Amino acid sequence: MSGWETYVRKVEPYVPGEQPKRKVIKLNTNENPYPPSPRVQKVLDGFDAEELRLYPDPEAADLIEEIALEKGLSKDQIFVGVGSDDVLAMSFLTFFGSNKPILFPDITYSFYDVWAELFRIPYVQIPLQKDFRICIEDYKRENGGIVIPNPNAPTGIAESLDAIEEILKTNPDSVVIIDEAYVDFGTKSALALLPKYENLLVVQTFSKSRSLAGSRIGYAMGSPKLISYLNDCKYSFNSYTMDRLTIQIGKASMEDTPYFKEQVDRIVETREWAKEQLRRLGFTFLDSKANFIFASHAKMAAAVIFAALKEKDIYVRYFNKPRIDNFLRITIGTKEEMERLFAALEEILQQA
Repeated sequence: MSGWETYVRKVEPYVPGEQPKRKVIKLNTNENPYPPSPRVQKVLDGFDAEELRLYPDPEAADLIEEIALEKGLSKDQIFVGVGSDDVLAMSFLTFFGSNKPILFPDITYSFYDVWAELFRIPYVQIPLQKDFRICIEDYKRENGGIVIPNPNAPTGIAESLDAIEEILKTNPDSVVIIDEAYVDFGTKSALALLPKYENLLVVQTFSKSRSLAGSRIGYAMGSPKLISYLNDCKYSFNSYTMDRLTIQIGKASMEDTPYFKEQVDRIVETREWAKEQLRRLGFTFLDSKANFIFASHAKMAAAVIFAALKEKDIYVRYFNKPRIDNFLRITIGTKEEMERLFAALEEILQQA
């Protein structure tokens, strides 16, 4: 090893889902199958490229104001970033500075341990129970912070607000982050708990329910004090995190509540129909409240099904990890895409 390599910060990076260059049925990265609000297209059509010679508003004030209005919060309770990944990474950097380990589930979003390693934050991955649910008692221990995704990924399991509040009640000296990337598809947001808990940070994204994964917009909601600390860290790192066009796109999307609700309802309806089809084909699965289903089959290994689907240009997600290596995470696509998926699965399972 060269001398300079001794001082390199070495981490094992997060591995995102495949992004095929050719046209396939893409059910592997939990993107929304429907386009964003027509108001977003209107912004794109009218955007003047001349604006790009100027720096964007470092506060993204127009976007923050619209989020605050929609969520019933004050502007000083909102923080925005380049996707919820950026928001979460900044939150780890800001709030998890003690020598005590932070806590999060062992089966969850696999970026959490990457950030912990990158920022040299001690952590403990707490095993989920056999039914893949969180055991609240496991989070009643000394810690330097807690991260709970709700619904969880890749399982899709949602915990009740009572469970979330129990964790908050017993950890008044830790920042508790509730990662709600999939909350719009079937569970209650911890947003309702913000008035009671100054140490609660709720993180959401435009990538899933608002069809803007390609624009990278995420945000956090919390007490003014928490948000102030986040902004201090952001402005010490990169003041201009969001470009001018993205700010306008996000604002337009947040303004169109009827369209947002209509698309979410379509996905939820397709998800519940897809559960029936999976059951008919002999799959078992967890009761997902997200825009995906985590399923396994008793007669054919997940890895085999994954490979066979890929040969048919249908991409789902497979995790070669302990406890979940016989599950497939299937994003909910359009009804037509899902019908093609099930037709392919019928062919594949005939070989079982």
